[in-house]
Amino acid sequence: MKITAQSVWSDVLAIRQQAPLIHNITNYVAMNTTANALLALGASPVMAHAEEEVADMVGIAKALVINIGTLSEKWIQSMQKAMLQAKSCSVPIVLDPVGAGATPYRTETALQLLSLAPVAVIRGNASEIMAIVQKGSKTKGVDSISGSESAVDGAQELNRRFGAVVCITGETDIIVTNNIIVKVKNGHIMMPRVTGLGCTASALCGAFLGVNTSAFAAAVHAMVVMGIAGELAAEQAKGPGSLQLHFLDTLYALTESDIITRIKLAP
Repeated sequence: MKITAQSVWSDVLAIRQQAPLIHNITNYVAMNTTANALLALGASPVMAHAEEEVADMVGIAKALVINIGTLSEKWIQSMQKAMLQAKSCSVPIVLDPVGAGATPYRTETALQLLSLAPVAVIRGNASEIMAIVQKGSKTKGVDSISGSESAVDGAQELNRRFGAVVCITGETDIIVTNNIIVKVKNGHIMMPRVTGLGCTASALCGAFLGVNTSAFAAAVHAMVVMGIAGELAAEQAKGPGSLQLHFLDTLYALTESDIITRIKLAP
């Protein structure tokens, strides 16, 4: 599928019109940020992690977003149950391996979840992507210590191994599938100063998967919208606190003209 400003805008309109239900099993730090971002874009978020209800919730969702940011054994069991239900119902899955490489527990959990059910999109920073591919690779907590370009080979290996589209986020966002690589050069240097925006990128991938059957197009479209919203927000913000506020407002008010004039793609 060819990615254009028009294809991005078409999906934004579809999200606003359809309000797809996006089921998130995510972390305490990011819940409020990601739920508000999904609402601002036009999607319908639900943050449900109780093992007793996750299967039922997945059954009515358009996408499932799994984020391992604040891990516990009970949450892992819920993630497993939700992913198996998503597999059964053909609900697309986004996996965000937050902090993979920081501890063996995180890396092993990410790998175990990947082996459990087909994942449509893996979204992480460069260090997280490399940690999943290469055990022993380290991260700085949940922050990347590498640029996104350094993880391209690892992303291609992950794609070959699991069949998932791999989205490496950083100064340049790089989306990898089969032998195709697209770079999204939108965004702003202040964005990493707001906690939960990486998790928001994964949630937005879920929203676009809710209206687009192409996981590759969904991931690219999500990163374009994320980056452009960040740029527009930064033009009004005085710092990270107001950036977050303006980011939500910008998602809500995003126009076709914003995308046409700002989209920055490179093959």
